[in-house]
Amino acid sequence: MSTDLFTAVLAGDVAKTTTMLNKGADCNTCNEEGASLLMLAAAAGHLDLVEMLIKAGAKVDAADARGWTPLMKALFNYELNRGFPDVVSALIGAGADIEHQVSYGTRPLMIAAGYGEASVVEVLLAAGVDTGAVNEGGRNAKTMAETKDYIEVVNQLHMHDLRKADPKRAGCSTGAVSKVAPAVNVVNFVRKPQH
Repeated sequence: MSTDLFTAVLAGDVAKTTTMLNKGADCNTCNEEGASLLMLAAAAGHLDLVEMLIKAGAKVDAADARGWTPLMKALFNYELNRGFPDVVSALIGAGADIEHQVSYGTRPLMIAAGYGEASVVEVLLAAGVDTGAVNEGGRNAKTMAETKDYIEVVNQLHMHDLRKADPKRAGCSTGAVSKVAPAVNVVNFVRKPQH
């Protein structure tokens, strides 16, 4: 039954997965790499399945052999070249740890920023993630986004930090509020030349 269960989850088949769980399958079953059903559903962006598994009692902070949790898997799927902000939001709503660390002290915001996932970064920022956290190499989310020229994410993080420091003066990178275009936020980003 477990092979059929994994196949149903990977396909995003909520009805088939629900039927198998109702017949006694364990919602916290893991494959040979230690990935749970919730991890697989999160990594594939199957929001309906993620929500169903959470309601069935799937552990939102279960970790695989590498320490990755369902939240970490939803941040960015390399094969699909995207993250899943709706899944990230659902997992956070169910109590997922937004500061979970994997190898080298890497945290969720660092991964999302490092892959340029602006929508996922926004969800994490709204959840109160620590923007100043650094990994073992001394890098934070902003430096990871800057390295790959993900300007939208750099701007998000910059504006978040400005608003946090002084909500009244977060209109642009100089701290001045624009009188010409009050709804526009301007951030100056200059990349250092490489030698």
